[in-house]
Amino acid sequence: MSEIVGQTPATSADVGRRAAARAEPRLLIDGELTSATDGEEFENFSPATGASLGVTAAAGPQDMLRAIDAARRAFDETGWSTDRALRRRCLAQLQQGLEDEKQEFADELVAEVGCPTMTLRNAQLDWPLAESLRYPARLIGEFEWERTLCGGGLFGERNVRTVVQEPVGVVAAICPSNFPVEVILNKLGPALAAGNTVVLKPDPNTPWNATRIGRIIAERTDIPPGVVNVVPTPSNDVASLLATDPRVDMISFTGSTAVGRALMRLGAETMKRTFLELGGKSALIVLEDADPVAALRSAVGVCVHAGQACAATSRMLVHRSAFDDMVAGVASAFDAVPVGDPASPDTLVGPVITATQRKRVLDACTRATVDGARLVTGGRSVESLPVELAGGHYVQPTVFVCEDPDLAIAQEEIFGPVLVMIPFDDDDAAIRIANNSAYGLAGAVLSASTDRAMAVARRVRTGAIGVNGGMFYGADAPFGGYKNSGVGRQCGLEGFGQYLETKTIGSRIPRQH
Repeated sequence: MSEIVGQTPATSADVGRRAAARAEPRLLIDGELTSATDGEEFENFSPATGASLGVTAAAGPQDMLRAIDAARRAFDETGWSTDRALRRRCLAQLQQGLEDEKQEFADELVAEVGCPTMTLRNAQLDWPLAESLRYPARLIGEFEWERTLCGGGLFGERNVRTVVQEPVGVVAAICPSNFPVEVILNKLGPALAAGNTVVLKPDPNTPWNATRIGRIIAERTDIPPGVVNVVPTPSNDVASLLATDPRVDMISFTGSTAVGRALMRLGAETMKRTFLELGGKSALIVLEDADPVAALRSAVGVCVHAGQACAATSRMLVHRSAFDDMVAGVASAFDAVPVGDPASPDTLVGPVITATQRKRVLDACTRATVDGARLVTGGRSVESLPVELAGGHYVQPTVFVCEDPDLAIAQEEIFGPVLVMIPFDDDDAAIRIANNSAYGLAGAVLSASTDRAMAVARRVRTGAIGVNGGMFYGADAPFGGYKNSGVGRQCGLEGFGQYLETKTIGSRIPRQH
């Protein structure tokens, strides 16, 4: 079984101390960095060690209402929604501020998220920092904000219609703990570029990346007061004000399907626009002619960041002719995966975010065994932890074989380093099993024939899918899900459009005398 790898001089305790020394604990409301009105704070804990990293201001009801009011006034009473040149300049300033504090962001991600340092080079930090603000900033100058429908139609040549794209208004951006910088920037970028104002509510398990962004906005940019407000809170009641307050026009949420449903219900009373990027149970389809080495490499992907990725391919569908060999290969690979302190450059699997989440993962593994799935490897907490990691939340990389694709372990999102392997007999069966899910977020297909893999990919009901290692991620590429995986798209032109309203103006050309 995989166990903790050897420690390096840089440990999570070291990184946590560095992060705590530079952390921003304050809220940002109406341009002011401030403590909570009632003085309340909450602790930020390291998932790697279980120790407290420090505290963050805990927004109460008054703080949340003040933030909503500030965002409303900034949208209604300032030129932010109409001044595109100002928005481009401010996003460039924010970009520079983020780059100047890249190391601090990296420390905080390792400390409070528990993500392995190797993930900083991709979706945790480097990728969003490279393009999540730059792409929507560029769209400000390139986007077709207006188009004219001249003549024709029911009312003749003298009737001109102008189609105008305008910002939605006040956006509540509610973000998760697993990829906080990536999600925050991919919400802030298009929302601000489109001319909206924002109330940002980070996950209470990972508040410091958001509060750092708030401080950079306050100190390093010309973004007017109230345009961005950052209000971390551990209270669901306080957070729910974003969904019920009529001054909020849109909810932009990334997180679990259960919470997404609740927000949709709460927001329905005031007819809020809702963008939801939710859970997944994505399928990796390995056709019988696929490269087995590539298949093993793809299988291990569910272990990255301890499986805490909504797009993780947590179901591996393998042609029956290669199934037994692939199970043995995957089990060996999972046993060899480096599990340990996320601060170590060798670690692939760090902790899950909380003790509660670890229990959910382990309970799902226990239930799977009772239901009849075969445990191949893993399924337990990591044992023999070094004393400095004893309070952390580690789960062994886990593989199940499941002949019945309807079992809970093959249907429910686990959000841990757990892979379910399912055999299939032909391409139609693989597609049927892949689509036998309440989710439809991502996926992958491997085959020696690109045409065959593409044909399979086109039939899988999912919002994004990779073929033979192809990467669908990018600020210019729409991302989101079918079915219970969400409503709407993040990134790309489609994601930019989420933050816009459409107005059609008809005007009559007077007759010339």
